[in-house]
Amino acid sequence: MIKITFNAFNFVREKLKKQNIPYLNVPLELPEDFSPKMLMDKYNLNDKDVEFVFINGKVHPKNTTLKNGDRIAFVPPGTPGSYRLILGAKQIPGES
Repeated sequence: MIKITFNAFNFVREKLKKQNIPYLNVPLELPEDFSPKMLMDKYNLNDKDVEFVFINGKVHPKNTTLKNGDRIAFVPPGTPGSYRLILGAKQIPGES
């Protein structure tokens, strides 16, 4: 088992709140080889609900294997463009 801390932002929070699922600095104990995508499935969230995932403050693919001590956050679509660049969710054209 691994221990992580989970957070959700904006519209994802609202969806989780309606299901009585905690969403702010939530300590979770998960099986080894667990991914944010698996947590999305557990919480009945899909790609329309979660545009990108932060792991330890950086954007990562949803299928990234979580490690003990990770802090993750689900971010919904609709994050303004300038914030998307700052947060690393959208690359600047021409950069790779």
